Order: sequence, then C-alpha cells, then structure tokens
Amino acid sequence: MKKLLLAGIVGTSLFAVSCSTVNKAKDAQAVRSEFLKMKGDWQIVSINYDKQYKIKPFDEGADAQCFVGSHWRFIPNNYSGSYTLNGGGSCPSVIQAIKVDIKGDTFTFKKIADGTKAKQNTAGYTLTVINNSTDQFSLEQNVPFDGNSIKVVYNFERTGMDYTK
Repeated sequence: MKKLLLAGIVGTSLFAVSCSTVNKAKDAQAVRSEFLKMKGDWQIVSINYDKQYKIKPFDEGADAQCFVGSHWRFIPNNYSGSYTLNGGGSCPSVIQAIKVDIKGDTFTFKKIADGTKAKQNTAGYTLTVINNSTDQFSLEQNVPFDGNSIKVVYNFERTGMDYTK
C-alpha cells in the first residue's frame, strides 16, 4: 500500500513538472513567433510626436527626424539586429548593433558597443508594438519630460528579407 501511494505521489509530481515545462516551451515559442514576424529589413517612414518638443531618440544625440529613412534589421535566430542612420545635413551617420526582445506587445532593445557582450549592457529601451502586420508596424515610446510623458510613434515599413548585406 505504501509503495502504491509513493508511486502515485511521484507520478503526480512528474506530471505537474512536465506540464509546466510544456507551458514554458509554448510561451517561448509564442514569443519567438512574434519576433519572427519582424524578421528582416525595415525602414522608419515617419515619426509622430508633438513637434513643440525636440526629441533625440535612443541617446544618439540626433533629432528624431534623422531617424526617418533609417534602416533597421532584425535577426530572430539570435535576437540581434542593427540600425543605421544615413547621415547628411545635421544628422550623424550611425551604425548601431542591438539586441532585441519581444514579449507580447512589449519591444525592448539595447545597444551593443563594439567589443562588448549584450549581458554587459543592462540599459536599454522599452517600446510598445502597435499596428503590427506583415509589411508594417509601429513602435510607441513614452518619453518622460517635466513630470509628464511625450508619446513618440515610430512607423516602420518592410524593405526586405536580405541578410547578405
């Protein structure tokens, strides 16, 4: 009788652990699926915000309008990517490696400096994915200013899936 009771407890425990593992795997797959939708090359086609403010996104020291036309690449197999500012006028030329993560509608990324590993950089940016489709999506960022938030929306369009560049 004791052996039967022990076998029942062990069996129930194993079942609970295996169900938990399956759920975690499904959650991870769902996150990966969301990121796979964004795989490829994208361009910021417009940025919407209250123009009375001067916005300098992502600590680049460049005006928000310098990001219009910028190229973004997302590579889901290692959650990496990059963005490139084209430069010209008062806009700097920038090529920046990034690490990206998506969970539901939360998009986070952090810059990776040459010669450093992603885990060495704990600072990053959190945005909300809105209007996500196959060929376009938007990221919304709330930028703190004088105790309030300024909403900035970056509108992206797909330009391709070419990883040879």
